[in-house]
Amino acid sequence: MLVKVYGSAVSGIEATLITVEVNIAQGVNFFLVGLPDSAVKESQQRIDAALKNNGYRIPGMMITINMAPADIRKEGSSYDLTLAIGILAASDQISSDKVKDYLIMGELSLDGGLQPIKGVLPIALNAKENGFKGVILPAQNAREAAIVSGLDVYGIQNIKEAIDFLNGDIELQPVKVNVAETFYTQLSHSDFDFADVKGQENIKRALEIAASGGHNVLLIGPPGAGKTMLAKRLPTVLPPLTLEEALETTKIHSVAGKTMDGVGLIATRPFRSPHHTISDVALVGGGSFPQPGEISLAHNGVLFLDELPEFKRTVLEVMRQPLEDRVIRISRAKFTVEYPASFMLVTAMNPCPCGYYNHPTKDCVCPPGMVQKYINRISGPLLDRIDIHVEVVPVAYGELSSERASEKSEKVRERVVAARKIQAKRFEGTSIYCNAQMTSKQLKMYCKINEAGNQLLKTAMEKLNLSARAYDRILKVSRTIADLDNSENIETQYLAEAINYRSLDRENWAG
Repeated sequence: MLVKVYGSAVSGIEATLITVEVNIAQGVNFFLVGLPDSAVKESQQRIDAALKNNGYRIPGMMITINMAPADIRKEGSSYDLTLAIGILAASDQISSDKVKDYLIMGELSLDGGLQPIKGVLPIALNAKENGFKGVILPAQNAREAAIVSGLDVYGIQNIKEAIDFLNGDIELQPVKVNVAETFYTQLSHSDFDFADVKGQENIKRALEIAASGGHNVLLIGPPGAGKTMLAKRLPTVLPPLTLEEALETTKIHSVAGKTMDGVGLIATRPFRSPHHTISDVALVGGGSFPQPGEISLAHNGVLFLDELPEFKRTVLEVMRQPLEDRVIRISRAKFTVEYPASFMLVTAMNPCPCGYYNHPTKDCVCPPGMVQKYINRISGPLLDRIDIHVEVVPVAYGELSSERASEKSEKVRERVVAARKIQAKRFEGTSIYCNAQMTSKQLKMYCKINEAGNQLLKTAMEKLNLSARAYDRILKVSRTIADLDNSENIETQYLAEAINYRSLDRENWAG
């Protein structure tokens, strides 16, 4: 008897429908074809044990299973339940009437229990696109899949529950998630706030500008000055995620298996902070079976690289293209996978190996030339892609002990959102949504400066020996400062402030 059961294969952040054809005929053998990997081939042993432990069995006949389309590689253990249900239906151990209505996925334990799988949100979206009535998944993944409206999602604990449901012996209630309520409840939740930071008003101002225009930032200063503390609070002043952005972010985390149990939708902006020992592949994504890297997990949020010069140079250099294109393409001989990578890069570093160059009270003990050598660990092209360089100085005791309340993130976010609205109107009808993404053509259109501003910028370019890309960055940052001030024109003071945020370009900064 031939039965068709349906599953799904995830490639990038999209899913493709997989038809599992199970044919049982006279003979004794087991064939699994259709480009399965080792984990899929090993499913026979898991299925055999799970069925026996629940009162069922793999029939001792000729079983041929084809996973179509055969040119797509099937990876992982998430097809266990699909294959098991197909075998049971083809051998008349369960009714096959309802099988065709559902997309079925899940990893089996030997006792028949179900383990959570990756990529559930793309799978659920794929089921809806292909007109399935619903999906049958492990209970741990149900809330994530239930984000997709118009689809019945059944979360089950074990294979016996799936069999009884398909036989009509039990009724299961589909999992329901109020997406709007879940989204807006979590939207402003954060354990951090700018009000926690004493002093550092100039750094808060720089981060406010960065958040308003989507600019990349480099914080440079001695240990204990508050660089990491400030960076961790940046997501709290970024505009709240839209529902569309939240869905896209959740898809990426779902594919990587990074969604938390019981949390259907990621409603806050991601903040990723990888250690400096990270490899190239872990940062940008890839591997034998491509997975999203840290830059994609930070999509629509912040990627924070602490101790920037300690990262391997090759790791930092692979970020250059994604920073410009906001997408990462991973190519293999037979396929290419594309992951979104639109993130704000926030970096922090000490000014020298000992950490105390330019410190107001402590002396730097580094030998001559060491400061410049330390800075040179970061390539010029990468520094050019960071719009704002700002020095963080230690906070004086008077400010640390002060009882004066600092401005809350909520107030800063209001100004950031107002500036983003101006940009949204400016770039309406394009794929650009903030000043940092402006093209050369848009730069000429929206960043016109007067004669005084032109002269100031010319002097800065000549004195600091800035590159053409740094010139563009200054104009983009000054456009953002003007937007925060609700000004149509880029005034000279806006340009002066933007030039001031190029600390590492200053003449003789490193001695």
